[in-house]
Amino acid sequence: MARDNPAPKRPSDERMDFRVSHAHKTLIEKAAAYSGESLTGFAVATLVDEARRVVREHESVALLAHDRDRFVALLDNPPPPSEALRRAARRHRELISRSE
Repeated sequence: MARDNPAPKRPSDERMDFRVSHAHKTLIEKAAAYSGESLTGFAVATLVDEARRVVREHESVALLAHDRDRFVALLDNPPPPSEALRRAARRHRELISRSE
C-alpha cells in the first residue's frame, strides 16, 4: 500500500544519518514491508508526513465559531487603545528612531 506522496523519483542531494535501536529498526522494517515500500522509502515518507503534520499544527489556528465571530467583530470595530498599548507604541517608536 504505497503512499500518495512517495519520495521524489529524482536523486536526492541531502542525507540524514541517525541510529535506532534494534527493536525500532525491526518494527520499522516490518511496517515498511506491510506497506509494500522499501525501508528508505517508508522512512522518508513517514518522516515527511509527520513533519508536515507538525508544521501545519504549529502554523495554523483553529477557532470555534463564537471565537471567530468575536475576532472578526474586533477587527471590524477595534476598541480604543489602552494606556499600556499607547506606552508600548511610544516605546517602539523611540527604539526604532534610535536604531535608524
